[in-house]
Amino acid sequence: MHGTLELIHPTEQWDCTPINFPVTHHGSERQFAGAELSDFMEHVARQLSDNSENTADGFSMESLSNEAFTPSTGEYRPRKLARTYHHTSGSDGCGHAEDLQWINGTQSENVSTMTYKNNRSNDHDQQGLSLITLLMECAVAISVDNLEEANKMLLELTQVASPYSPSCAERVVAYFSKAMARRVMSSCLGGTMLSPLVQSKSILSAFQAFNTISPFIKFAHFTANQAILEAFHQRDRVHIIDLDIMQGLQWPALFHILATRPDGPPHLRMTAMGTSYEALEETGRQLSGFARRLGLSFEFHPVARKPGEVDPAMIQTRRGETVAVHWLQHSLYDAIGADWKTMRLLELIAPRVITLVEQEMPHSGPFLDRFIGSLHYYSTIFDSLGATLGCEDVNRHKVEHWLLSREISNMLAVGGPTRSGDERFGSWRTELMRRGFAQVPMSGNSMTQAQLILNMFPPTHGYTIQQGDGTLRLGWKENGLYTASAWTSPRLLR
Repeated sequence: MHGTLELIHPTEQWDCTPINFPVTHHGSERQFAGAELSDFMEHVARQLSDNSENTADGFSMESLSNEAFTPSTGEYRPRKLARTYHHTSGSDGCGHAEDLQWINGTQSENVSTMTYKNNRSNDHDQQGLSLITLLMECAVAISVDNLEEANKMLLELTQVASPYSPSCAERVVAYFSKAMARRVMSSCLGGTMLSPLVQSKSILSAFQAFNTISPFIKFAHFTANQAILEAFHQRDRVHIIDLDIMQGLQWPALFHILATRPDGPPHLRMTAMGTSYEALEETGRQLSGFARRLGLSFEFHPVARKPGEVDPAMIQTRRGETVAVHWLQHSLYDAIGADWKTMRLLELIAPRVITLVEQEMPHSGPFLDRFIGSLHYYSTIFDSLGATLGCEDVNRHKVEHWLLSREISNMLAVGGPTRSGDERFGSWRTELMRRGFAQVPMSGNSMTQAQLILNMFPPTHGYTIQQGDGTLRLGWKENGLYTASAWTSPRLLR
C-alpha cells in the first residue's frame, strides 16, 4: 500500500459516550421527528442511484451536498458544501488522498474544520444529517477504491457518531461506519472478511426484545403460519422444512392450532436446518417437549448445514406427506449458501407451499448499490424504533446492537471486495416465478392476522400493511420493509 493507513480494527470498542451538543426539547416531542430520516434517505438514494453508474470515471456528490435537509420544515435548501472524487487507485487498490477536493465557494478547508466547525450551534437532528452526508461520501470513496480517504472519514465518523444519540441518523451512522471500517480493512488486506460468530443467547434475547417492541417478527411468523395452516387443511401427515430455524420461536403457535383442529391433529415432522448441531438439538428438545404437552405426534430431524449445501437425499420426504418449506429472510449471516443450489433443492422437494418473508432491500450487487439500499432500509427501521422508544431504552439498544448492527455489517463488510451478485438472487419472488413456481395469494385470513398484529400498536406508531399482487407488505410510514408471499411447486400443477 502507498503509505500506512491508520485502520480502524473491526473488533475495537469505540467510545459510545454521546457528544454533548445542545438539545432543544419541546414537551414530549422526540428530538428526531418520525419519518424525516427516511424521507431524507429516500431523496438522496434516488440521486445516488441515478448517478452511481458514473463512479468508474469520477463520481460527484455535488448534487447531494448542495441540498441540505431542514427537519423543522421538511424542505431542502441550497448548501455550498461539495466533494468530488476521482478514481486513481494504485495497483494495490488503495487510492490517494490528494484526489479529494473540498469545495466551499472559493475556499477549501480540511475535513475536520469544514465538517464540524459549527456543530456546537447545531441540534442533534442537523448534526445527524450532516454525518449521513459524510457517510455517503465515504461509501462513494470505497466504491471507487479510494480507501485512504474513506478511512480518514471513517476515523472521524466513529469518533463523533454515538449509538446512544437522541438522533436516529447519528445512531445509524455509528453502526454503518463500524461496518464500513471492516470493509476498508478487508479491501486493503486483499482478503475476504468472514461472517462473525453469532452469539446465540444474545441473538435470542434481541429477537425477543424486537418481537415485543415492534410488529416485524410477529408479522413474519403469523402470516407464514397462516399460509402453512391452510396448506395443511384436512391433511393427516404433514412435514415442515425450515431453511433456518434458529430458536424455532414461530412454531409453538402453529403447533397449538394443529393440535386443536376439529378434525384431529396430524402427524407432524419437522426438518430443521442451521449451522450449529448443538443449537438445533436444543431447539428440537424444546419443540418436542411442547408438542408432547399438546399431545401432538411429532418428529424432529436436525440438518446442520445450509440449504445450499444439503444433498437432497438428506431430506427424507415420505409418500402421503404434505410438505411446507419456510424461509424467513434475514441478514445476520449467510443462512442459505448459494441461492441457485437452494432453489434446485426446492425444485426437487416440490413442496405444496413455500412461505417466504423477504426484506425489502438488495442483498446482492456492487457495494454502492448495497450501501444505498441498506441505508434507506435501516434508516426506516431505526426511525420506527426512535418514534416510540427513548434514546436510552434498553430493549431498543439491544435490538440495534445485537440484530441491526450485525445485519448491517453482514451486508457491507462480509465478502469484502470479492463479493459479487452472482450467487444471490435480486428477489426470491422474481426467481420463483421465473422457475415456474405458482404464487398462492395470501388469503383474507392472513390479512386479518396481519391487521390484528398491527392493532397491538397504536396508529401513531406509524406501521402500515399493504396488500397487493398476492403479497402482504409490512412497512413504516409507507416504506415497505418486509414482504410475505406463498408459492407452490410447478410439479403439483401438472
